[in-house]
Amino acid sequence: MRDHPPLTRLEDENELVRSRLRKLQDLREKGCDPFAIERFERSHALGEIAANYDQLEGQTVQVAGRLMWERLMGKAAFAHLFDGESKLQIYLKSDELGEKFELFKLSDVGDYIGVKGFVFRTRTEEITVHVQEYTILSKAIRPVPFAKERGDERFAGLHDVQQRYRHRYLDLLTNPESRQALMGRCRMISEVRRFLDNEGFIEVETPILQPVASGAAARPFATHHNEMDVDLHLRIALELYLKRLIVGGIDKVYEIGRVFRNEGITTRHNPEFTMLELYQAYADLEDIMDLVERLFRGVAQSLTGSTQIEFDGRAIDFGPAWPRRRLTDLIEEYAGVPASELQTLESARRAADRIGLHSQKRDTAGAIIEKMLEQFVEPNLIQPTFVVGYPLETSPLAKRDPGQPGFTRRFEAYVAGLEVANAFSELNDPLDQRERFEAQACLRTAGDDEAQALDSDFLFAMEHGMPPTGGLGIGMDRMAMLLTGAKSIKDVIFFPQMKPEHEERE
Repeated sequence: MRDHPPLTRLEDENELVRSRLRKLQDLREKGCDPFAIERFERSHALGEIAANYDQLEGQTVQVAGRLMWERLMGKAAFAHLFDGESKLQIYLKSDELGEKFELFKLSDVGDYIGVKGFVFRTRTEEITVHVQEYTILSKAIRPVPFAKERGDERFAGLHDVQQRYRHRYLDLLTNPESRQALMGRCRMISEVRRFLDNEGFIEVETPILQPVASGAAARPFATHHNEMDVDLHLRIALELYLKRLIVGGIDKVYEIGRVFRNEGITTRHNPEFTMLELYQAYADLEDIMDLVERLFRGVAQSLTGSTQIEFDGRAIDFGPAWPRRRLTDLIEEYAGVPASELQTLESARRAADRIGLHSQKRDTAGAIIEKMLEQFVEPNLIQPTFVVGYPLETSPLAKRDPGQPGFTRRFEAYVAGLEVANAFSELNDPLDQRERFEAQACLRTAGDDEAQALDSDFLFAMEHGMPPTGGLGIGMDRMAMLLTGAKSIKDVIFFPQMKPEHEERE
């Protein structure tokens, strides 16, 4: 018999783990190493057995999955297998399986099992595989929190939210609603790609490690490349490299990629998240609004069969044309502050004090305006809405609005109080762009570590000529929240960022 690693460390765990270790030792003494098998060929997924019962009744099938429930009745037993998507009952008899029945008795809930047998219905009409061959494919040393008692509710599940996020693999196994939300996210991203590809956009990849972290108002993560002896940053946006490609003549370009912002963790924010950014040459803000409407309608229709969804108890309809509202008009409507009070920093501060807005970021009128938006306007934007016309100070990459001095050709899209998209008629004047970057640099010098950094290489690219361009950014995680009904961004990220556990594992 082959040598096996010593059962150290785990022997100090609780009795449930010790019991499983003893069963592992017994299996090996019987000549069955549950970790030795490399391959098991399945004839069907478990869900296919029920779906095709009329054709499979009496036929021999070979299936596999985790053992999630078992009931031993003397010389016979029933159990259920689970393959991540579906459950299937199996039936075993000791006089037919002989020594293999003893292997079943040494199996635990959570073990991976492979069986071969014929399909039939029990007296209770449950579709079942009558097992003729039984194989342990892998043993779970730790308990998997499936329900142990047979009944209508087959899953015990993880009920502690922090444990669900921290141990996502168990959450996926035991909480069907979590699996549904995360699989919905995956299908959503596939649909977004399909939509953009059909629109003629080219998907590309841009650097994650960048010498200058710019393209958004965010604090970056820093690292160091030893061989080149240079400091680098994880990207905070995809924007500036994608615009370089616009300069290079790729007229419709997009990327779906991870970005990293050294910021707080909330139900709407995770330091590492997935962003879609796209750029279309010769397009303006209105073209991008039309694109956003088509994108959300198309993806919602593909995922749910309708342009109407429910989120947080409210019906949301992506079908009608989305209202296009000016930011200053909305602030006047919901905060009672007219546009005339937002022209200067001093008057904006007085207005903020009057309505009880006490923000740390009061260094520009633009920052105060966006705080008013966040506190007073966003909660009222339930149905899909475009908010148009953002301050120059907070939009250093957008074209100026010739009809509204001090503001830019920028919109954000809101649904159910969530910002889901941010778009510009992109600034393509390299001289104006340099001035904007320099103004941002002054803010950084004054202590604003989220102000954008000056990217001289990007300016060098722009100086070779950049066409009029419409640009768009959509947080894929927030879009997934909407389309799956998730209340927290962590519900649609497979492995959200978590604080370290207090206890250490060796």
